[in-house]
Amino acid sequence: MAKGKLIVLEGIDGSGKSAQYRRLCARMEKDGIVYNHIVFPRYDKESSALIRMYLGGEFGTRPSDVNAYAASTFYAVDRFAAYRTDWGKIYENGGLILSDRYTTSNAVHQGSKLSDEELPDFFAWLSDLEYNKMGLPEPDLVIYLDVDVETSLARMRRRQEKTHTTADIHEQDVAYLERCLRTADKAADFYGWTRIPYRIDDAERDVDEKNSEIYRIIREHI
Repeated sequence: MAKGKLIVLEGIDGSGKSAQYRRLCARMEKDGIVYNHIVFPRYDKESSALIRMYLGGEFGTRPSDVNAYAASTFYAVDRFAAYRTDWGKIYENGGLILSDRYTTSNAVHQGSKLSDEELPDFFAWLSDLEYNKMGLPEPDLVIYLDVDVETSLARMRRRQEKTHTTADIHEQDVAYLERCLRTADKAADFYGWTRIPYRIDDAERDVDEKNSEIYRIIREHI
């Protein structure tokens, strides 16, 4: 039996990714499309223990306190555990998987710790680690929500006020988020991600308009 399809939604914090993911799931269910959804990291699973320690500041209070390669392995292990215990059989039997974040997030968040000159080697290493060495499937489609830093920060502040939560060490570092945005732009070019702009001609796009564009692209790939 042919392998399934893996579609990934990616974007920096505050890009509206979670809202778009929920809308996509609702549309697919309404249209009777059989799929399996997964969200990374899986904070409620034992495989994310190192991620929680890292984001909680136990290895250092700044993202740069843990280098890009070491931190990437924390997230890769969580994905490996998910694949082997959750969605791997579904995918291998031809199923459709819709993922909120994936290896792509390592490229963005951990790659931001490196210089522009170091990024191509890191991107190649990351793909080799997860897709070759660890045997995880490579996405068939990555949709990248392209947002500016100002909008990202404003959305995160509103989310924290609404949910009464505090920012982790990534979200607290504005300079880090700016580097993430620049790195995401380079990763999108390197890997060939499909970009969905948050604004057109300085005007914020309607959330439903973006969702319709994303859904149309997904339907073309499944």
